[in-house]
Amino acid sequence: MQKSLLITADLCTSCMQCEMACSFEHEGVFNPAKSRIKVFEFEHGKRAIPYTCTQCAEAWCLHACPVEALSRNPQTGAVEVDDDVCVGCKVCTIACPFGTVNYNQDTGKVIKCDLCGGDPQCAAVCPTDAIVYVDANWTGYERMKQWAVKSDARPSA
Repeated sequence: MQKSLLITADLCTSCMQCEMACSFEHEGVFNPAKSRIKVFEFEHGKRAIPYTCTQCAEAWCLHACPVEALSRNPQTGAVEVDDDVCVGCKVCTIACPFGTVNYNQDTGKVIKCDLCGGDPQCAAVCPTDAIVYVDANWTGYERMKQWAVKSDARPSA
């Protein structure tokens, strides 16, 4: 079963625990600048939205890589970077329409969410469940339920 991150922005309190857990998992330091997930604040901090790679089916980053340093993990479905192959050309960063593939100046390689090998630490530490790891087929289900309740839309007779 493929799983993916379900992000519910309304639940985010901007605690930055997801950024800290990600940077520690991948870089061994608590440094939000080295995280593969970012929390963007809007309206002067009134609203926070966690944002990371959605592991899209088309994966333009994967197709754009001239040295084939990106591949899809068959177990997790995540597009992962092979550091031994990546030459740091940044073509994948340009190809990603969402801006979630980034260049790491310390290593000269690109970085992106790899779902922590199937145990995403951002979801594990989120105290409000703004980030949860769910069956990929159900990522839109909760939003549809919420919209149905809010709109109270009924077909006219």
